[in-house]
Amino acid sequence: MTKHRIYTTSFASVYPHYITKAEKKERTKEEVDEIIRWLTGYSQKELETLLDKGTDFETFFEEAPQLNSSRELIKGVVCGIRVEEIEEPLMREIRYLDKLIDELAKGKSMEKILRKQETGIL
Repeated sequence: MTKHRIYTTSFASVYPHYITKAEKKERTKEEVDEIIRWLTGYSQKELETLLDKGTDFETFFEEAPQLNSSRELIKGVVCGIRVEEIEEPLMREIRYLDKLIDELAKGKSMEKILRKQETGIL
């Protein structure tokens, strides 16, 4: 079985699109970075290093220091597919990130995006 093309795609090649999507809706790069750090457990410095190295999506998620346990609260549709129904673990992680960026671009508060109310953490 061949890997999906996104797995071998450089995270750094997609990252600017996340930023552009957010900025078109008057959100910031800092908010995008906060979402990525929340989801993966990377520090800002680690994130910047991975971007500089051109790390692919597969490695980006496989080496994530601490995937957030609250990510399983992420529900909804991305690219016509319900994220909670995606069986392939890596694809689900990628779509979780896509969904969070979509929520940012739709104007949701960072508290809601980061599932702080649902986990009782404020």
